Amino acid sequence: MVDDIIVRALLDEGLYPPLPPEPVEEIEIVDQPPGGVAVTIRNLAKAFGTHTVLHGLDLHVPPGQFLTVIGKSGCGKSTLLRILAGLDQPTSGDVLLDGRPADDGQHVARMMFQEPRLLPWSRVIGNVEVGLGARRNAPGAERRALAKLAAVGLESRANDWPAVLSGGQRQRVALARALASSPQLLALDEPLGALDALTRIEMQALVEEVWREQGFTAVLVTHDVTEAIVLGDRVVLIEDGIIKLELNVDLPRPRRRGSPEVAALEERILRYLLSDGGYLDRRAWA
Repeated sequence: MVDDIIVRALLDEGLYPPLPPEPVEEIEIVDQPPGGVAVTIRNLAKAFGTHTVLHGLDLHVPPGQFLTVIGKSGCGKSTLLRILAGLDQPTSGDVLLDGRPADDGQHVARMMFQEPRLLPWSRVIGNVEVGLGARRNAPGAERRALAKLAAVGLESRANDWPAVLSGGQRQRVALARALASSPQLLALDEPLGALDALTRIEMQALVEEVWREQGFTAVLVTHDVTEAIVLGDRVVLIEDGIIKLELNVDLPRPRRRGSPEVAALEERILRYLLSDGGYLDRRAWA
């Protein structure tokens, strides 16, 4: 039952093809990060039945930027990520990647979810190879998977089963899987929210490290204002399906939690959230 649920979830994400992969061209996969992609969103709307979660949203993310998105539950953050990753379609509006429609088959985006969604019957390296999609049997696939595991510090656990890993290690595997195809856009749907405080800080540093090394464009959804500031080049706040606040984070990296500069930006965001124009009901952030 659990296995069936995982398979259905991965099928929905396009990470686990229902049929054996088609023969691939016999060209070895070369691990050369392609850099980031520019994201342009114009008048984006998304409705589920009569409920509209995104209302004419406009946003531009330059290539290689790390954008963080905050907002209360149900404001449309995760829906926006799913559209960016090609897992959902907008009701109206345009999403362009380097000026081309996001649904034209470029496959330049990958998504990392709140839970690892690892296949329990597959070893760690097999889970990472799933991220290669139809090319997981191509020459060089295993080498690439090992390289991605090394990038997240888990190369020595390649032949372990997911069940023996800690929560933080499972999310590292999920990150390696998302990076396996060297995406130009990585959408992160609060993947660190369930981790303990220390592991979360370690994972934040790891995400920042691989982003700086590989140069992809990153869009992270989080409820943690500090996390948004520490990781983001820019922070946007979504309320009622539109962007209500936008803040550039012009601080050198790596950023130190508790520093006066970080604290000042936190105060600015929280002042808005607690004002009459922001969110008075803090339970909405649960």
